Amino acid sequence: MRRSRLAYLPIAFPLLAVAEIVVFLAVADAIGALWAVLLLAASCVAGIALLRREGVRGFRAFQEAVRAGRPPGKEVSNSLIGLFGALLLALPGFLTGIAGLLLLLPPGRILARRGVERFAQRNLGGAATGDLFGPRRVRVHQSDPVTVVVVDDDQPRPPAAAIEGEIVR
Repeated sequence: MRRSRLAYLPIAFPLLAVAEIVVFLAVADAIGALWAVLLLAASCVAGIALLRREGVRGFRAFQEAVRAGRPPGKEVSNSLIGLFGALLLALPGFLTGIAGLLLLLPPGRILARRGVERFAQRNLGGAATGDLFGPRRVRVHQSDPVTVVVVDDDQPRPPAAAIEGEIVR
């Protein structure tokens, strides 16, 4: 029987708290306790300000995608990743702050968005993911031509040949 990933949360949160305390003590030892506390306070204030900005930006991008008739999945996943990054930055701690900054910067946001799209593809299926993120691009490899013979009688037809290819993102 496979355990759910949520079953590990009661272990993960205390480990994260201990790690945050250890990192805070190391930073406080390196730059001084007052500077460490000021740095934590500045990151919390920046995270709270970014929460509002990312929320408003995500809502506007979603509305624009709907008005333009585009699938809104890219905008929704991008804004959710930005909100999660801002939330991590707002939490007091250096580890969560660094993780939040990585999600807020463009390279980290792009990687996280691709991960969200793959997660949605695995768990929702192709049809729902196509509705959310739009049609996928497919690269088709040319091979031998397939000859199709049309027969108008009621005999069962043989299955059609498959087209080989790969999905390109």
